[in-house]
Amino acid sequence: MNALSQETPDRLVAGSLAVSAGLMAARMRREGLTARSKANVADVVTAADSAAEELVRSELARLRPRDAVLGEEGTLVEGRSGRRWVIDPVDGTYNFFSGAGPWCSALALETPGGLAAAVFIPDSGELFTVADGVAMRGSADDDGLDLGAELERLDAVEAGRDSLGLVSGMTYLHPSFMARDEIRRPWEAAVRELATVRMLGSGSVELSMVADGRAGVWFQHSVKEWDWLPGKALVEAAGGATARVEAGGVVWSLAGRAPLVEELTGLLAGGE
Repeated sequence: MNALSQETPDRLVAGSLAVSAGLMAARMRREGLTARSKANVADVVTAADSAAEELVRSELARLRPRDAVLGEEGTLVEGRSGRRWVIDPVDGTYNFFSGAGPWCSALALETPGGLAAAVFIPDSGELFTVADGVAMRGSADDDGLDLGAELERLDAVEAGRDSLGLVSGMTYLHPSFMARDEIRRPWEAAVRELATVRMLGSGSVELSMVADGRAGVWFQHSVKEWDWLPGKALVEAAGGATARVEAGGVVWSLAGRAPLVEELTGLLAGGE
């Protein structure tokens, strides 16, 4: 990572930082970690979360000293460039700590010209990057990274997967919201129309699967910027659509092929 400089392109900076953060967190997990709860027992933070975020923050201070930075674990750097990095070096911390499912390191860069992003999944070695409106899928490990090739565009896929009843949906609804009818009903209205449902516990992992066609659509309410922007960038750059829709008094974030997002928007609005 020390070979990176202020002249390094954003795609390579984003990918390298996501990989470095993910590999650091994975090493710390192997060495043993404890966790503490934040909002609830499933919302945890570990020393790896904080250490990986500090790694990214310090490298951005060196590589992009004029850019703003926002991190899930408290990083807040004011910028002077009109650009902002939004970082979540351990997304899916409950999975990360418990071994219950996938996790990743994710970050996005907001610029006047659009979004750049990177999502690195250490357990599989997959690396997704976005820059200049192009989404790519590659790989990385301790020996380095390969940016790979451009993702097949979602808007070029043959017709036949333009109905929710023909695709899988990625989503999440915390048990505490099941008792809130105004939120549960729109969610149920959408879920009932899907061919099948998956909840993996990491928004950026799920959105990367939508971007590369392994899942059809994604939706969740009250999504934080660090859980939304990296995957949003991937899906849009891969030719998909994204939207934010108010229903049940909360804002739902949606992503997938455009016809699916349109259908899902109607179901959420109609399910109140």
